[in-house]
Amino acid sequence: MTSPKGSSNHLRALAHPVRLRILSLLTGAELSAAEVARELGLTHANASYHLRFLLDAGEVVLGSEESIRGGRAKRYRHPWRPEDRPQPPEVPPAGTEAVQLVVRAGTAELLRRSRHRRPGIRSAFTDAELWVDADTWGRALALLEEASALLHDGARPPRSEGTELVNLSLFAFVMDAP
Repeated sequence: MTSPKGSSNHLRALAHPVRLRILSLLTGAELSAAEVARELGLTHANASYHLRFLLDAGEVVLGSEESIRGGRAKRYRHPWRPEDRPQPPEVPPAGTEAVQLVVRAGTAELLRRSRHRRPGIRSAFTDAELWVDADTWGRALALLEEASALLHDGARPPRSEGTELVNLSLFAFVMDAP
């Protein structure tokens, strides 16, 4: 879920752990509200609500529609690369309060995911607040973006044969000196 956007609408969409889970799910698959509800253990109404919120914020797009028992089911997908979105909006930088909401949602989601961490399997943890030169920062950021792209591009539908459920949570930013 890499995006240079900073609008409050975009950030409000990201400021809920369920919506973060939906975006992750729709990165590797085009799913209906009913399928999202089943996979995440939500009610159909709750999944539909969050999908509409994400659609209105431009975080998901309608993929296809299919006939199911006489009705039409919309299938959604998350075009995680900004250039793959129908209309990447021009937006002003987000304020501190909006960013804090996203960080809180991301932290809550990371805590939930960490409870499902499989022990004994290689993983990486790091936390750092460091002073580095601009070249080092630029190289590190490029590597983090490359890792994010690798995983997003490799995402498959839930429970696909030969896949593992993994987590990548990145918060990387330049700070003001205290």
